Amino acid sequence: MLERRNRSADAPHEDLVDHLVRSTPLQRGEAARVVLDVLAYFDETTEEFVRRRHRELQSHGLRNEEIFERIRHEMPHRAVAPPDLSSRQLRRLVYG
Repeated sequence: MLERRNRSADAPHEDLVDHLVRSTPLQRGEAARVVLDVLAYFDETTEEFVRRRHRELQSHGLRNEEIFERIRHEMPHRAVAPPDLSSRQLRRLVYG
């Protein structure tokens, strides 16, 4: 966990935790967990993102054609946008 006393390489986002504590009702531990969750979310590779979203959308009853189209539209909005992938390329990421 990020601690206030530890401003070394172990806690590179300490300033962000400080900002969240000042600007939200979050306590320090909660703010640190939020930062770590967001970092983990954006640390996903393209393949991990595609597979995760496919599972999520499939669990909502969508069909592959709809799923791959939705994923294609979501991908440019990632923190670091991956290359534009066709439905066929997305299908290959999911099914190999």
